[in-house]
Amino acid sequence: MKTFSRIATTTLLAAGIALAAVSGAAAQSGKTVKIGWTAWSDAEFVTKLFKSLVEARTDYTVKLQMSAIGVQYQGVANGDLDAMLMAWLPDTHADYYDKFENDVENLGTLYEDARLGWVVPSYVPEDKLASISDLKKPGIADKLSGKIQGIDPGAGLMQLSNKTMDAYGLGDSYRLVSASGAAMTAALSRAYDNKDWIVVTGWTPHWMFGKWDLRFLKDSKGTLGKAQHIDALGREGFSEAYPQLAGVLSKMHIPLADLQAAMYAARESDYDTAIADFVDSHSDLVDSWFADDK
Repeated sequence: MKTFSRIATTTLLAAGIALAAVSGAAAQSGKTVKIGWTAWSDAEFVTKLFKSLVEARTDYTVKLQMSAIGVQYQGVANGDLDAMLMAWLPDTHADYYDKFENDVENLGTLYEDARLGWVVPSYVPEDKLASISDLKKPGIADKLSGKIQGIDPGAGLMQLSNKTMDAYGLGDSYRLVSASGAAMTAALSRAYDNKDWIVVTGWTPHWMFGKWDLRFLKDSKGTLGKAQHIDALGREGFSEAYPQLAGVLSKMHIPLADLQAAMYAARESDYDTAIADFVDSHSDLVDSWFADDK
């Protein structure tokens, strides 16, 4: 038994040394890059799209590491992660970015006009309901059954929506209804099929904008925040260590409508299929990301 233990220990030590040697060689070659991500549908599509393109068009291997958003910022700042592709700026992730800004590289904006807000189907006449303030017009509350369809009560969007109810004085005529995100889109689907009026709490990018024709209500008081841009962040020294990939990320800009259509396609099929279709239908755009990247 002791002999077996000595053999097992020796074997494990040898394996560890071999693994360390391989890891060290990989690190020295600079051909593996570790990207953090969270399972938000936009982040999942963009991150997996980047991985697919990089592995198909360069000599790099991309390793994806799922982790909470705060852990990603910490990981990029301390070098445990090489990059993340989901920094919501300037407001949504302001606390994280302000803390780690000096320890990361901003590699460029991936997409713009991400926002939180209240959303209506486009068939709702804009001359009758164009803004949150319009909800106080005579007869509008009746058309909406006195309801704003929300999501999970703990969501930041719902906290902002409660403030919006107060700021616009809507409490006497409307109630903000809590539900899951799936319940919100189910209510929207039923209303859309029947061309009923509905207001839902929403955000972009979201696959529902790829499926239905929707618009945000104007928020003159700014209680629901302003448009955000989503940036790629790299660890300190990323551009020097991975100049080709830094070049790609600096040019990798995706129109929001195209991203949302791709997110909806991924929901209806799977991410691999949606990514392949996106690359095929946006070949000139994708090629431009890799132009003069060497």
